[in-house]
Amino acid sequence: MKPKTQFSINLKLILLCSFFLILLLLLVRSSFSSYQAPISETHLSNSTEPIQEPQSTTPECSSLLLKPTCTKTPPSLANALIHYVTTNITPQQTLKEISVSARILAKKSPCNFLVFGLGHDSLMWTSLNHGGRTVFLEEDKAWIEQILERLPTLESYHVSYDTKVHQADELMKIGMGEDCKFVSDPRFSKCQLSLKGFPSEVYDIEWDLIMVDAPTGYHDDAPGRMTAIYTAGLMARNREEGETDVFVHDVDRVVEDKFSKAFLCEGYLREQEGRIRHFNIPSHRTRQGRPFCP
Repeated sequence: MKPKTQFSINLKLILLCSFFLILLLLLVRSSFSSYQAPISETHLSNSTEPIQEPQSTTPECSSLLLKPTCTKTPPSLANALIHYVTTNITPQQTLKEISVSARILAKKSPCNFLVFGLGHDSLMWTSLNHGGRTVFLEEDKAWIEQILERLPTLESYHVSYDTKVHQADELMKIGMGEDCKFVSDPRFSKCQLSLKGFPSEVYDIEWDLIMVDAPTGYHDDAPGRMTAIYTAGLMARNREEGETDVFVHDVDRVVEDKFSKAFLCEGYLREQEGRIRHFNIPSHRTRQGRPFCP
């Protein structure tokens, strides 16, 4: 998720405007859903005396006469607006790619959102999931410190990977074995692709969305996303009920392309836009005998 190139100023403006529009829509939706019209106990009266209206103990907002209360911009949204207006760095995903996961977040938030990777777009994801929990897993300790120094409200954990991109073919063969088709808690899986070293709460939470945009995978000695993709799919299948939306970025690369198709399954693929794929994976615990891939 670390940026490698600078986008043009025009593209940055488009991204920022679209991001702010999404934030505004989420804020308006939140305000309307929380508003309830007062219920009058007296609908009809034969009395000629004026009816005394109950006095509200909630202060009114003079500029919003139709609103029962004054609404402030949530801190996470305010911080995101300030951050992206003042930064010269834009997210690595394109506007169309971001829109794929943003649409799902608009439907599901507040929710539990797990992101493999930490970067300049992390505050955006946290803000779009306002009121929910967004957790970032990052391989680079120095990078975590650098990001959290400027964005201390983000929840991020350092994780390690013991694979290399050049091992991808061997890991694919291992993943075709029966141990890797058995659905269980990743901590107790016998599959070598299952990541077992995350903080315990990462396994205990049922994630509604998972974004795989890390670890590094653009050279042979990088960790690669083989195990991250497999583990994301295992977490989705192992939830008690419901479904998980899983997104994989950089599917133009061989590893992300092959491993997402193999372990998140083409039958669960819902959309591809540019370099991002969206899979919707149901719980495998609610129906015994469900095949690993449909």
